[in-house]
Amino acid sequence: MTEVTAPRPDSRVQERLPTIHYQVAMPQPETHLFEVTLQLVNYPEPIVDLKLPVWTPGSYLVREYAKNLQDFAAFAADEPLRWWKKSKNHWQVDKSNFSELTIRYRVFANELSVRTNHLDVTHGYFNGAALFFRIPGWEKQPIRVTIVPPYPEWQVTTALPVDADASNTFYAADFDTLVDSPFEIGSHQLYHFEVLGKPHELAIWGQGNIQPQKLISDIEKVIQVEAQIFEGLPYERYLFLLHLFHQAYGGLEHKNSCSLIYQRFGFRAQDKYERFMQLVAHEFFHLWNVKRIRPKALEVFDYDQENYTPSLWFCEGTTSYYDLLIPLRAGIYDAKTYLNNLSKEITRFLTTPGRKVQPLSESSFDAWIKLYRPDANSGNTQISYYLKGAMVSLLLDLLIRAKHGNKRSLDDVMRQMWAQFGQEEIGFTPDELQAVIESVAEVDLKDFFKRYLESTEELPFNEYFAPFGLQLAAEQEEEPYLGVKVNTENGREIIKLVEAGSPAQQAGIDPGDELLAINGIKVSANNLSDRLKDFQPNDTIQVAVFHQDLLRSVTVTLAEPHAIRYQVISLHNSDSVQQENLAGWLGVQKLLA
Repeated sequence: MTEVTAPRPDSRVQERLPTIHYQVAMPQPETHLFEVTLQLVNYPEPIVDLKLPVWTPGSYLVREYAKNLQDFAAFAADEPLRWWKKSKNHWQVDKSNFSELTIRYRVFANELSVRTNHLDVTHGYFNGAALFFRIPGWEKQPIRVTIVPPYPEWQVTTALPVDADASNTFYAADFDTLVDSPFEIGSHQLYHFEVLGKPHELAIWGQGNIQPQKLISDIEKVIQVEAQIFEGLPYERYLFLLHLFHQAYGGLEHKNSCSLIYQRFGFRAQDKYERFMQLVAHEFFHLWNVKRIRPKALEVFDYDQENYTPSLWFCEGTTSYYDLLIPLRAGIYDAKTYLNNLSKEITRFLTTPGRKVQPLSESSFDAWIKLYRPDANSGNTQISYYLKGAMVSLLLDLLIRAKHGNKRSLDDVMRQMWAQFGQEEIGFTPDELQAVIESVAEVDLKDFFKRYLESTEELPFNEYFAPFGLQLAAEQEEEPYLGVKVNTENGREIIKLVEAGSPAQQAGIDPGDELLAINGIKVSANNLSDRLKDFQPNDTIQVAVFHQDLLRSVTVTLAEPHAIRYQVISLHNSDSVQQENLAGWLGVQKLLA
């Protein structure tokens, strides 16, 4: 095992400096309670302020981690200290004249996600923002963390360097680093491998049909491709934490690690395996874009409230554009598969009514109240900055490539952003981002940004595809348009979305209604499409639903079919320039049928 050892400060200096030491124990993991002890030495003020973050960087939602904290107590020399709460996440302790004090509390951890904490009889996992207090004014102080596993066979894995002077003790240079370094504690599988001369680890918790060596081989390819874009790796060691769970999907980026969660049996089917590799590519790309290249609003984190920026389209959307492209460059799939995957994303975008309501920059700014809190009308009023951001990044890449004959691309934008902002971790403004893209493209993009980021104007895909011998073709529905999306939940057919302006909405059908029958015959999510094919546009049908607990029958007049699928295909008789452009972008001159 390759370990990075923490620096050892001069003991004479250390005696005079305030010190922070956390101990995290889990003596009864079946209770889902982490037991945390905080020791403070040389705290200079009589009142100690302790604040638990309300969110974690990379996941733009106030998650109220303090709701899981219980049994708070404070002591000095074994004497209880007086304490009180100032706000939902703010504690104060009167330490009087004591130079050392101890804080104890427990945190309930039974939510398995990449953003939260989870503890049970199989493992412990936690994120720093959801477990550790921020001490105002002490954010730059180094912090040591000692883990006390419940069983001797449990191991501790984190990207933090180890403290050679104590068992299971780790060193964080400051609070931001502590927040940015999740821990996995348990009997997980741990694999070591080297890429470009640097050590990497893959920790896997859970059972499934994963093939670790195949996965590591493909992860190595992803690392090499992304390192080539940015001309090197900006870390000394990197850790992939993977949780295998039932029907799970997600990731959270960190500077020197990432947390991934995926369905335990999602590695045999090729399409599911490829989706996982896209997740890996996405989170790994973030170690540059977001963790080091980040908006000015995120240069210094405010852990107590929302941090607003209109630039998440670039942070997440551009990363999403690359997460499809990188497995292609890595040889994990071919150009045809890439364009099929891209077609699915374009379809998802063009079948989201909210793209006509919410501009991309607003989607980014309002992430805190919208993206992570979807409701029954979200599809009609919102567009994901991941999704539209990827579409806009696609257009920018094609624009730059077409103008410069593939001698420049969005890769050059990323390299320039890395050199100008990322290496020194200087936050960028929206204007600075636009200026970098314009300098690479050698095009005034004021109109582009106004139309595609600040307004809801439709994206002209075919205008940008044409120089590459491609076009976007729409596939129409075979059935007339009703305008609902239905899921089967616990044996009931629940209407999840009623599209704005659709026949269903005009007839008074609501999200949450239970769909029962069409013209008196039972209908389900599985056969709704086939049932509608028996009708023609302008036909009227009787739709029976339970609205709340009332039976309703409404008359609906069906409309003309809508496009339900889009596919990127080759133009007929593309010329040599188009073929060269396509080869420069995807590595092939023509698509194979």
